[in-house]
Amino acid sequence: MSTILVVDDEPHLVRTLAINLRARDYPVVTAADGRTALQALHEDGVELVILDLGLPDLDGVEVLRRIRAASDIPVIVLSARTDSVDKVEALDLGADDYVTKPFAMDELLARVRVALRRGESGAAASPAAFVTAYFRLDFAERRATVDGKAVRLTPTEWGMLEVLALQPGHLVSQRDLLRQVWGPGYGSESNYLRVYANQLRRKLEPDPAHPRHLLTEPGQGYRLVGDD
Repeated sequence: MSTILVVDDEPHLVRTLAINLRARDYPVVTAADGRTALQALHEDGVELVILDLGLPDLDGVEVLRRIRAASDIPVIVLSARTDSVDKVEALDLGADDYVTKPFAMDELLARVRVALRRGESGAAASPAAFVTAYFRLDFAERRATVDGKAVRLTPTEWGMLEVLALQPGHLVSQRDLLRQVWGPGYGSESNYLRVYANQLRRKLEPDPAHPRHLLTEPGQGYRLVGDD
């Protein structure tokens, strides 16, 4: 089973999460601050991080930034912050999901399962590749290159591209995209799609402000198109 790193400075919550995850056979590593978390990430073969934003040393946002600078491991953010600005910032930095405290344990565990599935390379229904004159996406190998140079994509970014590339040029509705990438409990979180689409454009498009390949149909959905 996948090893999960739980990062939170609330001992009771860490204990509760660890008990519930271990009861489902996940090995668990815990950290009460950001520096310990970053050290554990490199030493313990962690495959998913549950990260609180309110840490006593490094801010959780900074921890997330450092994780993303070195790894595409799935990260689920926990926070008592309900402001949508905080949520968008965390997603924009590469968080795979955002759970507001207090939360239902069953809901969090479901999100863990979805994030781990996204982190597995080679989904059953996945296109072989999507190629344009500027970038190439090799889904089987989870390898992206832009103008011949490797670019790191997170599991969620790969998941969104896979769904769109299965129907190149065709509109995929916001609801369908959310459910296929984040899971059946989603459907109205259009801000997730906006943030991830913008991230992907910055990474893949020649001119992110005027995208040619990852297109938005306002109020409807998204489509991935090849070269004209």
